[in-house]
Amino acid sequence: MMQLFKFAIVGVLAALVDVGVLVALKELLYVDVLYASAISFCVSVTVNYLLSMSFVFKGKEQSKLREFVIFVLLSIGGLCLNQLILWIGVRFTSLYYLIVKILAMVIVPIYNFITRKLFLESR
Repeated sequence: MMQLFKFAIVGVLAALVDVGVLVALKELLYVDVLYASAISFCVSVTVNYLLSMSFVFKGKEQSKLREFVIFVLLSIGGLCLNQLILWIGVRFTSLYYLIVKILAMVIVPIYNFITRKLFLESR
């Protein structure tokens, strides 16, 4: 239960980075929402990796480079899911992009926790 709590705290911090970068790119630099979302997601994945592997998961006995590569590969699945949700929400509904982003931020962490638990944590 404590691990899930730590995962949630790290997730909130990474989400703040994700949304902050997204809004800055979209509103200040006028980057297309899908490009801005991909960039913000990548920045937040890096923050999430550093915090997750320091405070949430006990890594397997493997090099940090291998661990990071696995983390990034798993995150690509999360990025695809994130982008799909945003694409559908922005292109086919009249919802504001940040509302759709919040929906994605509820769904993607479930995928993230399960895959990281399975592939990154020592047993």
